[in-house]
Amino acid sequence: MQEKYDLEILYKGLQELEIPLDKSQMDAFIQYYELLVEWNSFMNLTAITDFQEVCVKHFLDSLSLNKIMDCHQKLHVIDIGTGAGFPGIPLKIAFPELKITLLDSLGKRVKFLNEVIERLNLKDIEAIHGRAEDYAKPTALRESYDICVSRAVANLATLSEYCLPYVKVEGVFVSYKSEKVVEEMEQAKKAITLLGGKIISQNEFTLPSSDIYRNLLVIQKEKITPKKYPRKAGLPSKEPLV
Repeated sequence: MQEKYDLEILYKGLQELEIPLDKSQMDAFIQYYELLVEWNSFMNLTAITDFQEVCVKHFLDSLSLNKIMDCHQKLHVIDIGTGAGFPGIPLKIAFPELKITLLDSLGKRVKFLNEVIERLNLKDIEAIHGRAEDYAKPTALRESYDICVSRAVANLATLSEYCLPYVKVEGVFVSYKSEKVVEEMEQAKKAITLLGGKIISQNEFTLPSSDIYRNLLVIQKEKITPKKYPRKAGLPSKEPLV
């Protein structure tokens, strides 16, 4: 399977991120790529379909979490607004120890995610169709996770309201950001405090083999999120807690 592709950028990036993968894991990434392109031909999953670009902008970007924490642990992780499975599925392929929940509001995307999970024979990973506001209820998944990750495009105050309710006290929410985020962090501080969190680090870097700027913001959950958050569907994005 690997012979069809130039894997140099992927190998080099994995080396830079200090992530050794065996042949079966590399094959899984290629199979994931092929499924992504196949399904993207009849539904909108990603604007990026070139193999090298997918390797850098989706796979290595997702795996950059390993720059800031040891992902070789039995941690329970939820990926909010996962879309085509980023960062959750690459993290699962590279770090099989992780137990992962993928949450997305579009049923067609969840169908794709389930196909990937089945075809790659991934264990301890589930894809759920639903809104972040709904599954954050106490009877569902609230405060069940060691880590919440999200590459979703929304301001930090909105994302924090969606994500922090899922994190256990002492756990973390990691927001993947592409732009310079100092102003956004300042604007979100009040919201993050209200939700029981505190920004503990801002990690800037460029993606391997590229000049693409990235930022991983780590927000620690210090106390239980008040029951009234997240507010009803639509409000966190229309009226951010700032």
